[in-house]
Amino acid sequence: MSKRLEDFMKMNREEFDDLEPSADLWSRIEKHLPPQESELKKRETKTFSLGFVLRVAASVIVIMGIGFAAYLHRQEKKPIDLAAINPLYAQQQIQYTSLIETKRTELKSISKTDPALYKEFSGEIAKMDSTYKKLNSDLANSPNQERVLRAMIRNLQVQTQVLTQQLNVIEQLNKSKKEQNNEIKNI
Repeated sequence: MSKRLEDFMKMNREEFDDLEPSADLWSRIEKHLPPQESELKKRETKTFSLGFVLRVAASVIVIMGIGFAAYLHRQEKKPIDLAAINPLYAQQQIQYTSLIETKRTELKSISKTDPALYKEFSGEIAKMDSTYKKLNSDLANSPNQERVLRAMIRNLQVQTQVLTQQLNVIEQLNKSKKEQNNEIKNI
């Protein structure tokens, strides 16, 4: 500032200090000011309340669950073309599954006459069948599908052999029962 202006202000200080602002001046100024920072923080915390966060979290969980269920459903419906892997194995798989189904039907005939034996025999087949189903589910993601398919065929061969043996046991039991009945009649 210039020296003259300073001197003027010092000499006329009393004239400057006699004017005081009105009492409501600050409230009028406040009305025209933007909202303070603390009010903004209150608004931000209000939008991220616990209820809001829980609703968002629940929505995310539901959407993820639906997506996962759709993924699993799609995986189950995806058939694998066995003939594309190995046509010979695909043909063998069809032959063995139909043979096993026929032998299982024969085995069911014993369920009425000897349910304990049927339960034991079907339990053994169920174990092998669960192994077959596991191999079948692993087939889609296996890097060596032909090897898994070979294992599936081998499992079906073993099931066929076991069913044949079980049916032979049943046949022998039936023969021995007939012979016992004939001996009793002849006595």
